[in-house]
Amino acid sequence: MPTAPVADQLRLLDVQDADLRLQQARHRRETLPVTEQIRELTGRAADLEEDAVSRGTEVSDLRREVTKAEDDVQAVRLRADRDRGRLESGTGSAKDLQALQSELEVLGRRQSALEDIEIEAMERLETAEKLHDEVRAQRDAIAADITRLSDERDQQLAAIDAEIGDIAAERALAVEGIDAALVALYEKLRDHNGGVGAAALRGSQCLGCHMTLNPADLRQIESAAPDAVVRCEECGRILVRKADA
Repeated sequence: MPTAPVADQLRLLDVQDADLRLQQARHRRETLPVTEQIRELTGRAADLEEDAVSRGTEVSDLRREVTKAEDDVQAVRLRADRDRGRLESGTGSAKDLQALQSELEVLGRRQSALEDIEIEAMERLETAEKLHDEVRAQRDAIAADITRLSDERDQQLAAIDAEIGDIAAERALAVEGIDAALVALYEKLRDHNGGVGAAALRGSQCLGCHMTLNPADLRQIESAAPDAVVRCEECGRILVRKADA
C-alpha cells in the first residue's frame, strides 16, 4: 500500500475541489445557452440570405418584364399617334385613309392588351418587391440579434475565462509541494473517474461514489497507518480520512 504524508492527503481534497470547479467552469464555457442561440440564428440568417437572393433575382426579372411591357405599350402608342396624325391631315387616297383607320382600331386593341400585360406585370413586381423587402428586414433583424448576442457571449466567455484563471492559480498553489507519487496516482484516477480522483471518507461513506463501505473494508481502512494511501473498494478513488468532508 503506497504512503504519503497525511497533510498531503488532506491537501489533495483542495486540489480535487479546484479541479471540479475548473471542470464545471469549462463545461459552462462550452455549453453557454447564448452560443446555441447564435448557432440557431446563424442558420436562420443563412436561409433568409438565400431566400433574399432568390427573391432579388425574381424582382430583377420582373423589372425587366415591366420595362419590356412599358416599351411595347409605348411603341404601339407612337405608331397610333403617327397614324392618327396622318389620318387627321387627310393626306392620301381614300383607300389609304381607310387602311389607317383600320390599323388604328387594331392598334387600339393591341394597346389595350399590352396595357393589361403591363399592369399585371407591375402588380407581380409590387408583390415581389414587398416580399423581398420583408425577407431582407427579417435577415437584418436577425443579423442585429446575432451581433448583440455575440457581444453578450464574449462578455460571458471573458468572465468565465477570468474565473478559470483564478481557479487554476488556486489549484497550482494547492498542489505545490504535495507528494509527487500521490499526485500522479490522483491524476490517473481522476482521468478514469469522471474528473474525481480523491474523495473524503465521511463515516462509512465514500463521498466520491456515495456508496457505503462494508464493515470489513471499513475496518481495514481504519486500521491502516495514518500515512497509508487507501482506496475505495467500490469506485477505486483515493479515500482521504479524518478530513472535514
